[in-house]
Amino acid sequence: MSKKPYVIILGNEKGGTGKSTTAMHVIAALLNMGYKVGSIDVDARQGTLSRYIENRVRYQKNQNSKIPLSTHVSVQRNQDANVETATLDDKRRFDEAMTTLKDYDFIVVDTPGHDTSLARYAHSFADTLITPLNDSFIDLDVLANIDPETLAILKPSIYAEWVWEEKKQRAVRDKGSIDWIILRNRLANIHSKNKEKMDTVLDALAKRLAFRQVRGFSERVIFRELFNQGLTLLDLHHEPSQQLSLSHVAARQELRDLMTEIRLPSLQEKVASHL
Repeated sequence: MSKKPYVIILGNEKGGTGKSTTAMHVIAALLNMGYKVGSIDVDARQGTLSRYIENRVRYQKNQNSKIPLSTHVSVQRNQDANVETATLDDKRRFDEAMTTLKDYDFIVVDTPGHDTSLARYAHSFADTLITPLNDSFIDLDVLANIDPETLAILKPSIYAEWVWEEKKQRAVRDKGSIDWIILRNRLANIHSKNKEKMDTVLDALAKRLAFRQVRGFSERVIFRELFNQGLTLLDLHHEPSQQLSLSHVAARQELRDLMTEIRLPSLQEKVASHL
């Protein structure tokens, strides 16, 4: 890898799309490939990723397990009434977290499902931005306002404009670019009119907003069950107490497909042999 660390941001202005679950699985995949991984939770108020990792640490200790761990940092948002003071402090503390992890191969950052200066600032560091999106027009509203009759794109959403602004900030800071991936979660396995319409709109949006589409995770009960133990799909192969099913195997393939889409040749070579 020519640049260290490579930063992967999980971002979406809407909650409930699977950001933290995806973040934890990306972290586990990178750890399983032998990379040194740092993780940052800037959604510290909700703290889902932080709790996931706490559960993972507890499982490792209680089960005497060798499941790998990231080095984790939680960044609390400043609540000062003075917006300028709070924003400057948010940036300072995020910079400190990045400095702490500067010698790592990857940093994976989970962000909140709402607009904060801290979340915006974190986005500007992304090499790859992954936006999980439930496959519905309710969730599509986070990207653009759509005419319900004609499916015409009326205008980009606040979040799409926010990403565009952070792309500019990234270019100014270090001439870097952000590869934006829309991860389509909870895709139906059968053809439907809704899916056909989503395909049409997202194809048009991808050209206008400069993102790539990737098939994400299907709706699986296993993800909710694994959270309490701090485990991921990749851990089930190595834990004697865990049983694999065909659903687990299918979900593992979905994760493998996602990791392949992160455009790093060295990473793609390892996906084939380690996942």
